[in-house]
Amino acid sequence: MPRRRLDPAAQRRGQQLASRLKQARRASGRSAEAVARSAGISVETVRSIEKGRTSTPEFFTVAALATELGLSLDELYASVRQPARSDLPAPDDRSAGISG
Repeated sequence: MPRRRLDPAAQRRGQQLASRLKQARRASGRSAEAVARSAGISVETVRSIEKGRTSTPEFFTVAALATELGLSLDELYASVRQPARSDLPAPDDRSAGISG
């Protein structure tokens, strides 16, 4: 069964996740190969995530990479999550169809 196309927000989160993981790996001074080996995943999986080809990687893959890179899953999630409804700006009265 083919995968559903991701909406723009999901694509953005995938790109942010890729960027955050790649940044952490580079900051650690380790190669993709070394991190993959330590995390018990393939180097192709690491490269695919970092290049954004895998926008929605498996949870345990992300957890293994986060552990190897010293990242908290809570902080990683917070850095890529969509803003909560309360974080979004209030709609303008005119755009809501309210006349004044």
